[in-house]
Amino acid sequence: MTSPLTKSDCASSPVIGVIMMLGIVFILFILVLLLCLDVHLPESDGNVPEIFVISQIRHTSDEGVLNYNSLMTVLNHGKSPYDNRKLFAKTYRNGVRLTCDIPTLNGHDFIYVHPCGIQWMGDLGSHNYYWYPNTPIKINYAQGTFHPGDTVMFEVYDRATGKIVSRSTYPEQKKYTTQWFYNHFLNPQSA
Repeated sequence: MTSPLTKSDCASSPVIGVIMMLGIVFILFILVLLLCLDVHLPESDGNVPEIFVISQIRHTSDEGVLNYNSLMTVLNHGKSPYDNRKLFAKTYRNGVRLTCDIPTLNGHDFIYVHPCGIQWMGDLGSHNYYWYPNTPIKINYAQGTFHPGDTVMFEVYDRATGKIVSRSTYPEQKKYTTQWFYNHFLNPQSA
C-alpha cells in the first residue's frame, strides 16, 4: 500500500515556476521589441544581397489591356558591372520554382525556349558582355506565367561557382518598422 504524498515529496516549487514564467515573458518581450525597432534577427539566407532588382512586372498589352503579358524588368542596382555571360537565373512564383531557368543573361547567347516559358529577353543589360549599373534586362515569360497578386522571386547565380549573387522579390515584402509599431499599437487614433 502506498502512503500519501507529503509536501517534501513533491518535485515542483511555486517559486521556480514563477521565475521560469517571468524569464520566458522577458525573453518574448525583448524579441518583440527588437522586431518592432527594425533590428533584423539572423536568418538562414539573410546575407543574400539584392543587386538585381525586379522593378516591374507588366500584366497588360501595349494598349493597356489586361492580357497577363508577364513581362519582367530587372535592374542592376549594384555599383559595378557584371559579365552577363557568367550569370544564370532561376524564377519562383508564389514559392514554387518555375521550369524555365535562364542559362545565361547575355542576350546573344540566350536561346529562346518557348516550350519552357520564355519568349524573349533583351534590353541594354543583356547586350554586349556587361550588365552595367542602372541598366535593365527585360524578360518576357510566356503569357499567363504571372498574374496580379503573385509573389515573384528572381535569383541570379554565378555560373563558375554556382553560388547565389542576388535575390529579389516582387512585390517587395513588407518590413515592420518602429513607425508601423507606433501606428498599429500605440497611436490612440488607430483604435
